[in-house]
Amino acid sequence: MKFGIDRLLADPELRKALAGRRVALLAHPASVTEDLTHSLDALAACPEIKLTAAFGPQHGLRGDKQDNMMESPDFTDPVHGIPVFSLYGEVRRPTGQSMGAFDVILIDMQDLGCRIYTFITTLLYVLEAAAEHGKSVWVLDRPNPAGRPVEGLTLLPGWESFVGAGPMPMRHGMTLGELGHWFIDHFGLDVDYRVVAMEGYDPEAAPGYGWPLGERAWINPSPNAPNLSMARAYAGTVMLEGTTLSEGRGTTRPLELFGAPDIDARAVIGKMRALAPQWLEGCVLRACNFEPTFHKHVKQLCNGVQIHVEDPHYDHHAFQPWRLQALGFKAIRQLYPDYDLWRDFPYEYVLDKLAIDVINASPLLREWVDDPAATPADLDAITAPEEAAWEEERQAFLLY
Repeated sequence: MKFGIDRLLADPELRKALAGRRVALLAHPASVTEDLTHSLDALAACPEIKLTAAFGPQHGLRGDKQDNMMESPDFTDPVHGIPVFSLYGEVRRPTGQSMGAFDVILIDMQDLGCRIYTFITTLLYVLEAAAEHGKSVWVLDRPNPAGRPVEGLTLLPGWESFVGAGPMPMRHGMTLGELGHWFIDHFGLDVDYRVVAMEGYDPEAAPGYGWPLGERAWINPSPNAPNLSMARAYAGTVMLEGTTLSEGRGTTRPLELFGAPDIDARAVIGKMRALAPQWLEGCVLRACNFEPTFHKHVKQLCNGVQIHVEDPHYDHHAFQPWRLQALGFKAIRQLYPDYDLWRDFPYEYVLDKLAIDVINASPLLREWVDDPAATPADLDAITAPEEAAWEEERQAFLLY
């Protein structure tokens, strides 16, 4: 199979529409060709492509920023001599100055298939700026490693943020190119938009179910996205960023596990199984110990739970990471009713709401966890209809 960048480089017909136009690239460290050349270098080597600018999203074009809300500066690329504009620094939307540096922008970013992953918000902001300034946007499409399944609460009106671009569930099940079509339709944008689609991509193909295992190398799209297991679990484990529990930052398995020095992981797993065993299907939970070298609970021994989604334990269509992590919170709340679970700090530039609510784009998940009388069936009752509605709504925009 071929990703969008590889098709563009291999097919002169696809590049014809770029002739004589100033081209920019929005990319990150995982923006590489099939032979692992960075897309910026590969495009610069095409004589008919005139690269005049580049853009970097959160964590930077080079992926140099480890944590959230660590901003990247603008700089001049030392190899190609073009300006590199940060879209996670002094601004998160392209400025008029940066929009004047190109005629068409190529977007080549590996996404993780989760509403909160900021690359999709950056896509929306670029589309809106392109509509305003009369620029063209091309997405060089890449797989969604979490595949097609849909899960989680839908963003409520008024809860838009840099981790909430629009009314979609946490796990949206679309590629970046497909999401661009949905953004344009939903927000009524008048923009010249094109997707260079993948060739030979089947999101239902085993064993990758979204990621072409054995065909493409995995490269971290952000510093704490080290492997496919993380991508599969992320729609649930990202909620840990809004809690006092460690999400494994500072370990070699970030966002595949959760824990703290003052919980009993075996008891937590037992309570989860007692509350909703149907939410734990498709994976294996294992009690473990870990000591973060940085971030929450640094240099403290944590008792934790690792979510294993590798073969032979993984069932793609049964695995529900968002419900699983919600159940972990519920189990901790029942075992330790007074546990200081919710983290109160600025999250992705939102200062007046709890981080867990910003992440879920409403207070509904937190309220369910904190309500002693609320059951798993209650959460299903509010979430399942929204998931079904999204599956129907997205259908018109699916390319694969």
